[in-house]
Amino acid sequence: MRDPGKTNRYLQKYIEEDLKAKMVLLSGPRQVGKTTLARQIVPENAYFNWDIADQREKILRREWPIGENLWAFDEIHKYAKWRNYLKGLYDQFHGQTEFLVTGSARLDYYRRGGDSLQGRYFFYRMHPFSFAEAGFLSKKDLHHMLQTGGFPEPMLNGTERFHRRWSRDYRTRLIREDLVSLENVKDIGSLELLSMLLSSRVGSPLSASSFSNDVHVSPKTVQNWIQILERLYSIFLISSFRENSLRSVRKEKKHYFWDWAQVSELPARAENFVASHLLKYVHLLQDSQGIDMELKYFRDTDGREVDFIVTEKNIPVMAIEVKWQSTDVHKPLTYFKKKFPGTEVMQVHFEGDREYQTTEGVLVLPVEKLLKRLV
Repeated sequence: MRDPGKTNRYLQKYIEEDLKAKMVLLSGPRQVGKTTLARQIVPENAYFNWDIADQREKILRREWPIGENLWAFDEIHKYAKWRNYLKGLYDQFHGQTEFLVTGSARLDYYRRGGDSLQGRYFFYRMHPFSFAEAGFLSKKDLHHMLQTGGFPEPMLNGTERFHRRWSRDYRTRLIREDLVSLENVKDIGSLELLSMLLSSRVGSPLSASSFSNDVHVSPKTVQNWIQILERLYSIFLISSFRENSLRSVRKEKKHYFWDWAQVSELPARAENFVASHLLKYVHLLQDSQGIDMELKYFRDTDGREVDFIVTEKNIPVMAIEVKWQSTDVHKPLTYFKKKFPGTEVMQVHFEGDREYQTTEGVLVLPVEKLLKRLV
């Protein structure tokens, strides 16, 4: 496995290339490696962290390093006027200086609509380590990553025990620090309860009404809290795939965790694991190439379901069903292949090495065969 502190992350080459043209905003979960990547790209004296008092003072006083033409601003989104501040800097120094801006929820949230930085930046979402990026190859590596997650610290430590302790601290800091500083939520305890309940229902249709009974708040409040958890990179949501030839149901979205190791039930964790890898692949193509790709799922009025559909311009290019063990082919996959013969349709499994193709064209293979193809 590669050492995260000594090798380039998967986004570095794209960011370095894009910095030559525009400002780069790098968003993603806390402790995913954004700061480490920034420090590898930017000179030490040109890195400014809003959370560090003396560096925050330099930002506000506009005290810039002499002779450096690449500056990084970390967590500056916690400054209420950050977008107009960066706009002014960019307009003043563009052509002389390159700008890398890293942070968590707000970079993603505030880029949508009414953005004073519009047209001045490229945007990237950084994901945890994946099977391929970590340099993993074997079934043993697969189960290691399934237990520890893909965040650098617990993955490198390599024990499930360490991850449990890291995860508890991570969730506490996410809600007690990030949420409190970025969102106006009074009932923190109930939101924490919602977060724990979400981990037990991964991969199921997300019903705000159902959760409202469990946490004793209104469905509208639950919906708002789910959006907050999404903005804080705790969970991500995927929508259902709909096309005119299918009797798709307009069901709720499904949710998964950025840290798949938070999910206790093994089959659900395995599904979350694959979802995370597919989302990373889709986000990379969206952010670096501008390709119109999405990660979705499929369910129709006859009860047929497929875990994941990867689309390009709403045309399915991959359909994936996740199983823990190698079993008979999931019948909805065959149905989907007949409807979309040009789609690569596969059933992946975590246990065993069976690999074959059905007469209908459905691939059955160990999950690591798929993961090695992704980023």
